[in-house]
Amino acid sequence: MTAIRLLLVDDDPLVRAGLSLMMGGADDIEIVGEAADGAEVEALVDRTRPDVVLMDIRMPSVDGLTATERLRARKDAPQVVVLTTFHADEQVLRALRAGAAGFVLKDTPPAEIVDAVRRVATGDPVLSPTVTRQLVEHAVGNAADTRRARARERVALLNDREREVAVAVGRGLSNAEIAADLFMSVATVKTHVSRILAKLDLNNRVQIALLAYDAGLLEEPEGNGH
Repeated sequence: MTAIRLLLVDDDPLVRAGLSLMMGGADDIEIVGEAADGAEVEALVDRTRPDVVLMDIRMPSVDGLTATERLRARKDAPQVVVLTTFHADEQVLRALRAGAAGFVLKDTPPAEIVDAVRRVATGDPVLSPTVTRQLVEHAVGNAADTRRARARERVALLNDREREVAVAVGRGLSNAEIAADLFMSVATVKTHVSRILAKLDLNNRVQIALLAYDAGLLEEPEGNGH
């Protein structure tokens, strides 16, 4: 089995040392580099080719949000897991919208952080539907109405079945759970998810979930995709 290549990005050397220690104990994870600021990330990614970047949000020069946006705009970008001290934070939400595959709190037990890296390396987002809802509700104000209108325009590009799958993803269901819920095979679910990502120019399932929330799809009765 090929080891997961991991890049650590945090301005606190003690945090980096702790992360390096906990990740170094996993046989299937290889730390390929460390950075103290977001300004260093792109060059390090070019040099080390990580599968996953564990990214602090708050850094003095270039923050993790900006670094995530720059990375995820690149072709063949690595997955990004955001490190934060607050679970309902506007910057975390913006990082997720930019394409981060999820986030972990800095006080998360070490085994769960290791598991998060493993999950995103296989394309499984690290985000519960409850936390997604908290994040979306945190971003209130005038921008919310504009965002909803734009989200509804984008969702209109989906056919009925794709819309149902998008709602299920927003509810936090796995592919197997979606397949059982919508009476289709897991392979068909994966095909629908891939088509949704391509149609809406999204990076991952987290962005599908956020778009579903933005469009108000999860406020509608379940199964009302027609």
